[in-house]
Amino acid sequence: MEGNGSNKIVKYRRPLNINIGMVIFTVIFIYIVICVFMYFTQKHIEGHQVKMGSLSTNNIYKGIALRDEEIVTASKAGYVNYYSREGERVGVGNLVYTLDESGRLADYMNAETDGSTLTSGDLTELKSEILGFTNSFDPQYFSSVYDFKFNVKGTVLKLANVSILENIDKINSAGLSELISFCNAPNTGILIYSVDGYEDLKLEQFTSALFDTKEYEKTQLISNELVEAGQPVYKLSTNEDWSIVIQTDKEKADELLEKEFVKVKFLKNQNTSWGEVSSYTNEEGEIFVALTFNNSMVSFCTDRFIDIELILEDEAGLKIPNSSIVEKEFFIVPKDYVTKGGNSSSDGVLRETYTEDGTPTTEFIETTIYNETETEYYIDDSVLRIGEYIIKPESTEKFALSKRGSLKGVYNINKGYADFKQINILYDNEEYSIVKSNTQYGLNVYDYIVLDATTVADDELVYN
Repeated sequence: MEGNGSNKIVKYRRPLNINIGMVIFTVIFIYIVICVFMYFTQKHIEGHQVKMGSLSTNNIYKGIALRDEEIVTASKAGYVNYYSREGERVGVGNLVYTLDESGRLADYMNAETDGSTLTSGDLTELKSEILGFTNSFDPQYFSSVYDFKFNVKGTVLKLANVSILENIDKINSAGLSELISFCNAPNTGILIYSVDGYEDLKLEQFTSALFDTKEYEKTQLISNELVEAGQPVYKLSTNEDWSIVIQTDKEKADELLEKEFVKVKFLKNQNTSWGEVSSYTNEEGEIFVALTFNNSMVSFCTDRFIDIELILEDEAGLKIPNSSIVEKEFFIVPKDYVTKGGNSSSDGVLRETYTEDGTPTTEFIETTIYNETETEYYIDDSVLRIGEYIIKPESTEKFALSKRGSLKGVYNINKGYADFKQINILYDNEEYSIVKSNTQYGLNVYDYIVLDATTVADDELVYN
């Protein structure tokens, strides 16, 4: 009958086809998930190989230089023209500068030197100045560029001025001789063409404010400048003995005073020298240490602030990170109570025990020795307990376990588990320690230790 037929459409379900590719993909996916889960849930123990090394326990300070400095002032007003380069040594009576009251000498000098050429000796002096700066320049100390600028300018002016002096007859004929004063050095010393107000500073006058470079003012004395009577024209550093003063704390000051002499590295040129130590504490409790030298003054005669490095220690040994170091407690027992096992060469003690009927007896307990003194051993406390008795071999004498002591050490993982090894620290800083090598109970070079001692426990298995 028409209309009674079924028009329902039944969806065809395709059968699930499992092939080898899907199986392999599923297995790999499950393996990756398991590996990721294990990575984020398991403990991570990182090893570190022990190597020989050293710690240069250097301390960097910014110091203030103190020298015997004599400021020379102008006797009258006029224009200054220098004839010696800064940093040169001059003797008593040597010409340092001329003082021109008229101001005409500068114009005369410019006219005379216009188009003139330098001699081979002059060129050699300039080349030496430039090469010295090029070889020693450090971008960290860019201020040295300005010192170099003044040095070169001073050298050029000195050469030009000397050339004029060689023609003194021309100066006389120009009618300038009566207006020019020739000024000689009053003492022997090193010439410095700057002043800063620190010239008469003494150790007993120091405060922390003196180290504020933002407040420090240095006046450069320049040739051909007009000066007034009584105004500084140059200064002389008259003594090779000089000092560098640093500010420090009491602990460091006491350490330096105990040494009496300290090796100092000058960061400007990397040279070293030994300084004699003295100190001063002002009313505010600020502590200053002076390091006195008898050489190298001329190298720093133009510098007031000098960066130095104190070379206090230079110990060599096994270098390990401080994160590897742990402190552990042990039982301390007399050496007479430690013996060998009957069928083994292992060290141990005889612990007193009792049978079921109360009869006292002994059992051998294997233990590890971690350190020793002349009369005692440090032994493991993982099996033994406080209050237990150990028996002296071939004797009835007993010793109650109670004395304990701690040792610093690291966990050695050469054998696949965390094995405590005692260390003898020679010196350390914030990151590393230098420990003695080839000790009886300690480490050897190329041993592997746990980098972070807090990630393991005693005798824990370690999978590398």
